[in-house]
Amino acid sequence: MRFLMITGRTVNQGVTVENKTSVDYAEETSTCFMHGFDMLDLGLDEGDTVLVTGPCGTVVMRVSASSEVELGTVFVPYGPYANHIIDADTHSTGMPDFKSHAVEIEPTDEEPKMVHKLMEDLGGLAYDR
Repeated sequence: MRFLMITGRTVNQGVTVENKTSVDYAEETSTCFMHGFDMLDLGLDEGDTVLVTGPCGTVVMRVSASSEVELGTVFVPYGPYANHIIDADTHSTGMPDFKSHAVEIEPTDEEPKMVHKLMEDLGGLAYDR
């Protein structure tokens, strides 16, 4: 199913941002917030996993219902999981586009990867574990 992905910061992300190797940070930034009706359409329950395919790749995330997210839209916190699927092009602004990406979302049985594994998959160095 096709969605419009918006990214931004969450309060919980801000609390854990100083320790990007923590389980709490990974859990927060690997959450895909969506409207409960969209979850029903996809046959998803709270905490189920989805494969999110963006302009530059795919990533597995957990879903969480949010009444603050409009139908047809998903919200993903800034971080390694969002970065894994968005285009790094900055259009000479120094900042990639973090708003208004079309993504495809489908249920999966896969588990989200930890942050260090995402970094390795991109050819980079893993965060300290």
